[in-house]
Amino acid sequence: MLKKIVFFLFLLTCIFGFSQTKIQDTISRKATILPNQNENTFIFDSEKPVLNQIAGAPKAFYSYYWEFGDGNFSTKEKPKHTYKKPGEYEVKLWATNNYDTGKTPTTRPTKVKTNETADVSDNEIHILKDNIELRRNREPLPDEDFVVILSYKNEKEYVTNGTIYFYYNEKEFKNDNFELLEIRNYYNEKVTELGKDLVYTNDYDDQTSFYASTENIIYNSYKFQDTTEKKNLPLSIEEAQQTFKNGKKITFKNLNPNEQRNLFFSLKTTPEMIKDTSAILKVRSIYVPDDNYENHKIKDMEMEIVTSHDPNKMSTSGLFINYRLVRFKRIKFKTRFQNDGEGPARTIRLETDIPDMFDKSTLEIESMYPECPICPKNEEVRYSCLDTLVKQKQIIFTFKNIYLPGTQQKNVTEKDSTKGFVKYSLKFGKDFHKVGTKSRTKIIFDKNEPIVTNYSRTRFNPGISIGVKAGYNYFPKLNNSKSYFTGFTISPFKSYRFYWQSELYANKHDFESEKTSSFSADPETVGPFETATGQIIDVAYVSRESAIEKSRKVIETVPISLRYNINNYIGVGFGPQITTIISSQAERKNTIRYYEVTQDPTSPNQLIPGNEYRELSQYETQTTNEKTQVQTQLFLDATFGFARIGPSVGIRYYKNFKTDFDSWQLYAIWKF
Repeated sequence: MLKKIVFFLFLLTCIFGFSQTKIQDTISRKATILPNQNENTFIFDSEKPVLNQIAGAPKAFYSYYWEFGDGNFSTKEKPKHTYKKPGEYEVKLWATNNYDTGKTPTTRPTKVKTNETADVSDNEIHILKDNIELRRNREPLPDEDFVVILSYKNEKEYVTNGTIYFYYNEKEFKNDNFELLEIRNYYNEKVTELGKDLVYTNDYDDQTSFYASTENIIYNSYKFQDTTEKKNLPLSIEEAQQTFKNGKKITFKNLNPNEQRNLFFSLKTTPEMIKDTSAILKVRSIYVPDDNYENHKIKDMEMEIVTSHDPNKMSTSGLFINYRLVRFKRIKFKTRFQNDGEGPARTIRLETDIPDMFDKSTLEIESMYPECPICPKNEEVRYSCLDTLVKQKQIIFTFKNIYLPGTQQKNVTEKDSTKGFVKYSLKFGKDFHKVGTKSRTKIIFDKNEPIVTNYSRTRFNPGISIGVKAGYNYFPKLNNSKSYFTGFTISPFKSYRFYWQSELYANKHDFESEKTSSFSADPETVGPFETATGQIIDVAYVSRESAIEKSRKVIETVPISLRYNINNYIGVGFGPQITTIISSQAERKNTIRYYEVTQDPTSPNQLIPGNEYRELSQYETQTTNEKTQVQTQLFLDATFGFARIGPSVGIRYYKNFKTDFDSWQLYAIWKF
């Protein structure tokens, strides 16, 4: 029996141990580099985890990015590369799983060694269309690294020494977008951190010096994609410093005519960017090909934060919109797609949802790929063009007569050639509220089933609205109460429905806290007193009055209250209020008055009070200072007027549960 129990426990241990190992394998996925060497030439292959297909998505596949450790790279699945010089080189691979539910596999770098000099004329060369280009191996995903490749080229007819500025982490975002892990350079470039000092440049053509600072520079809004050559380098640098938090300065030497080099930046997307998925981010480079001159080019590269590596995605620049300035701003949207078929796509249709708050008549096409002209209206053409159809709830973009290769098409090795996009911008309409939006796109390749993208969301900055408030406090249970106040409020700017509000105001409050009076029923023995006429009075009727008058200086604080706008003209709210009595003075007034003793005309035997002896009245005043007090109470109120911005009036009811002391407040407020 004991042997059976031990065997059963052994089986359970094996089963659970095996299953736990499988779980760890699914969490941590790795790819392995498999080099095949023939002297100085290598054919690189890889061993990767099996893809886990996303249900309903196109067929999952891997895309590849290789670095060979000598300043060259490739995006082929099985690249061939020859090393020019003998030595040891570290090969890196980033394999990206597209349409896959698992984590992106990590790869350990592999070192290869060569012992000879070889001809490298057969190596893969990426021809630059411009003298500087930026590209990336994949879209940034929170808590995952990716590579930005900065390629630069000398288009001069002589050897040059120059500078490259690289900027990242836009100030528009509260959190850093990326963490710079490493810069890999192979031509002795010098990398330094960019400072915030004044910029000095020297133009050797006219031997004039120029100093730039924030005082003498006018900032303009530029589009930096595919820019032409610029000449005001200090302006470009200062503008970049206003846009980005971080940057690097890279100087290079001895760049030969038509020579091109690559720099590799390993960046890791910060985990905090998970809340900004579908955001459009950018990095910027400024290329100064010759340090003897200020002539330079600027290149921006836009990227979208993703939650998975899906090439079909919609993104927007409208993540932190300033509602005060929104009518002067165009919101940019970008829909990107990839043909995953076995053949080329000739027609691509993008059915994009447009939220009601946008004015569809303000549509502007910013850029697109494949690049082609806009189709003429009501006319069939045989050339490539982009057609736009505006409907009530949608804008439909249709690429016609194009050729976009498929990822599974024969002889297609460059995956980027299978991708396309449309980037457009819209303005807001005339009447809209401060609410976020979401939209997505259906992508239809030829006559295939549509692919639905993620939701692209816009949202507004809360903004700040300062309000001026003044009014009167009414205390039903106090005598002769006079309480006026003035102060200010702070709340989000022009909130739509629910919002918070804080308040602070000063108040002066005068009132009678208690008052007593009595009148003697019978004449009393007094004095004796001598009147103004010389009469001696020793018996009189007496009245006695006592009153306490208080004068307070008060600070009223509403730390935070919850408010709700029912419509444009009516709002309600409730919350706590803290009343701090910073000074309080109590004044007790005692008054004694004397009256004649006279006979009642109707009853000769009965005495009644007569005229007052005014000169005999007695007054006594005692003043005391009270301690500072703090009281708390809850309120409920309503406003009528312009609920979101502008003037309105309100009525507020206060309830103090501790003292059972209620009050009302009537006020006017103007929010800016």
